[in-house]
Amino acid sequence: MPLRLEVSIATQRLQLWDGARLVKEWPVSTARAGVGFKEGSLRTPVGQFRIREKHGAGAPSGTIFKSRQPAGLWQGERLDDDLVLTRILRLEGLEARNANTFDRYIYIHGTNDEPGIGRPGSHGCVRLRNDDMIELYDLVPEGTEVWIGE
Repeated sequence: MPLRLEVSIATQRLQLWDGARLVKEWPVSTARAGVGFKEGSLRTPVGQFRIREKHGAGAPSGTIFKSRQPAGLWQGERLDDDLVLTRILRLEGLEARNANTFDRYIYIHGTNDEPGIGRPGSHGCVRLRNDDMIELYDLVPEGTEVWIGE
């Protein structure tokens, strides 16, 4: 059976499954504003997705991405910005309700707010600690199915 990811908004956890076997689980941070599908809503969409693109292979942990391109290195300073760091798994919605996900630039990515992991705080994406993001990135290929549920 192929690998799949399951994100629980209720528990703020991401699980990697290989068929019926749980491979690994990580804490995450989904949207502070809750669940939603509207462009500009800063909400996390739910339903069925797949990883359409992967960005950042081999980049140092803490690499800042702008438009999916390396744009500097985060030095650990406290910032109010919701930076996209380390690696990007860009999601594509597979249902009518979440079909705009790719155009909304909804990612699974590393973050500069590692202390906030485990509770809602993102602008719509699913954030992981940077070391966890590298581990996840290396385990899943493009095309991996993703389920995000409430």
